[in-house]
Amino acid sequence: MYFPDAYFITGNAYAGKSTLVSLLAKKHGGAACEENYHDRLLPELDKEAFPALCYTRDLADWHDFIRRSPEEYEAWFDAVSKECETLEKRILSGLTGRGKPIFVDTNISLETLRTVAAPRHVLVMLAPPEISVRRFFDRPDREKQFLYRLILEEPDPEAAMENYRRGLMRINSRERYDRFLHSGFPVILRDENRTPEETLALAEQVFGLYS
Repeated sequence: MYFPDAYFITGNAYAGKSTLVSLLAKKHGGAACEENYHDRLLPELDKEAFPALCYTRDLADWHDFIRRSPEEYEAWFDAVSKECETLEKRILSGLTGRGKPIFVDTNISLETLRTVAAPRHVLVMLAPPEISVRRFFDRPDREKQFLYRLILEEPDPEAAMENYRRGLMRINSRERYDRFLHSGFPVILRDENRTPEETLALAEQVFGLYS
């Protein structure tokens, strides 16, 4: 499976991937596959084929989600990433070949991207790992604020928060960061002094997109 008209942006959290996907799609008349775009397939998934994704779909008590150990959280995160890759390739196969570019905030692994993407069609965006942990609940989006409320409802909210942050630290480790950094793909590092438009221009240079 090969997606010559797709431009993939991967990396860690809080690096600006979905924002850039949206800007690129708007400027270049393309399709925007933003963060978790595969969620639209979630209701139809078979729990035997997608156990990690169906864990949240079929969860009876969401407090169980935040009570898992850091090790359990990391194992679930990695399993979800693999299952998301399958769904992303399924969605992209229906979008490709329509005569317009596709910009993707992707969960597809670095190894797979080397086989499905055209040269210069993969960009890595990275933020310091500690930002992903420290600022996880800063975003106003519904999912993160829902989890925050669950933690506050726990008998010991401080201990519950510390447990959840340890899980975040595992999936935003320096080792994972370095794996992206040294992947061989072009990298854009988060810079608070750079405007979104400047980041857009950097990405266009990487992708060879010109107005």
